[in-house]
Amino acid sequence: MTSTALPASTASAVAAPRLSRALTRILSLDDFEAVARRRLPRPIFGYVAGAAEDNQSLHGNRQAFAQYAFAPRVLVDVSQRTQQIELFGRTYASPFGIAPMGISALSAYRGDIVQARAARAQNIPAILSGTSLIPLEDVIREAPGTWFQAYLPGDPVKIDALVERARRAGYETLVLTVDIPVSANRENNVRTGFSTPLKPSLRLAWDGLTHPRWLAGTFLRTLMAHGMPHFENSFATRGAPIVSASVMRDFTARDHLSWEHVARIRRQWPGTLIIKGILHPQDAALAQQHGADGIIVSNHGGRQLDGAISPLRALPGVVAAAGGMTVMMDSGVRRGSDVLKALALGARCVFVGRPFNYAAAVGGEAGVSHAIALLRAEVDRNMAMLGINRVREMDASYLWRDGLAPA
Repeated sequence: MTSTALPASTASAVAAPRLSRALTRILSLDDFEAVARRRLPRPIFGYVAGAAEDNQSLHGNRQAFAQYAFAPRVLVDVSQRTQQIELFGRTYASPFGIAPMGISALSAYRGDIVQARAARAQNIPAILSGTSLIPLEDVIREAPGTWFQAYLPGDPVKIDALVERARRAGYETLVLTVDIPVSANRENNVRTGFSTPLKPSLRLAWDGLTHPRWLAGTFLRTLMAHGMPHFENSFATRGAPIVSASVMRDFTARDHLSWEHVARIRRQWPGTLIIKGILHPQDAALAQQHGADGIIVSNHGGRQLDGAISPLRALPGVVAAAGGMTVMMDSGVRRGSDVLKALALGARCVFVGRPFNYAAAVGGEAGVSHAIALLRAEVDRNMAMLGINRVREMDASYLWRDGLAPA
């Protein structure tokens, strides 16, 4: 595979654009959420922030990181440290990337493109969601090297057509998300006024009018330039508009999907194949047996099965069963320390979802670049204070938790 990454000599020092006054006040990924809450209409913010049922998995994802403490080494020359990693033959500047997040174009104007372009400029991986509102062809044209994530029904004809569409568009990495056989019980979304399809109402209109920056800069701008948003990438052909009663047809028949379909995709897909949504060690072993190149340990950010184990807790068992296959992780990552804890437990790379969505809503591409720079700086500082020069040095000997002392 031909690498489109920046040269190794410059990849770890990618220049970020000059910050606006608003962005200079944002010092962490969590800061973006507070600003986005004010800027986005309640239903849109609720969709991004919401999880499933009682939020047990959402909260558990963060609690898992707090259970681990660092045991740093000292008097180590860390002046030559780098956080570069290699994934599937390509060098990236940092061990984190942008997770897929549906309907990002309702949070920020051309949100999927904004995030993908920032990721390419800062040389980290980005994954386009299958429930995005921008055609996958447009995104890969703006940001070559983007990965494509698909939600597939158990229908060979539809599977073949979408996989072929992604291949023709120029995608080299296909991410198959497998933890959504049925739609989750997202009561939080309903309570904040979000629904699929998006139903026009006086409340929705009021939410838009009371957020004029979003109304003019995102929604009306999208309508004037591109028309009513559609689900563009659920199948090989264009899906329904977001306000159509038929939109739910785009999300049906996923409960038919099985490992037989994974084998079929592997035979058809010539590039890198990743299975996302693995939490059980036996499924990691099956992914390897069916030809996957990598897996992403994920509970969908707490948005699917409430009460599902946090990916960080699942990680050691999954890595042990993966047989050397590339293991990555998402869900709950908010700090550079979280990135390094996941690497210590066996992940090669982690992905971050909601914060980059908020960053796009707050500052567009510059906001996403700022978020990347903040997380990158945290990883760098923590590496220095831990006493490591390469992220591959990060292992369980640097962690401590009750009942598990450093090696």
